[in-house]
Amino acid sequence: MKKSKPSFSSTFKREAAELVTIKHKSYAEACEIRGISESALRRWVKQLRNEVAGNTPIGAKAITDEQQEIQRLKAKILDLEEDNEILKKATALFASLSKTGKKLSRC
Repeated sequence: MKKSKPSFSSTFKREAAELVTIKHKSYAEACEIRGISESALRRWVKQLRNEVAGNTPIGAKAITDEQQEIQRLKAKILDLEEDNEILKKATALFASLSKTGKKLSRC
């Protein structure tokens, strides 16, 4: 049976990365404290440094509050843009129907 990959919260990842970046623990110490692999910790530290530098992660969930908010707002913008496209198409349809005098039939 295949092992499932453990899932860690953004807060856990950020706090683990902060052990290295802010509290200046070694990777080995931080891994022992948190019970995680060094490769995972190195990824999270790199991600934290990138996010602090203002880079929003692509394809990964942000671990800083600011970048999480940016990701949430970007998703909201995409959703609103889709809604606008639907409304534009509906407006065009209704405009063309009113010009021809036709009415929409109900199914």
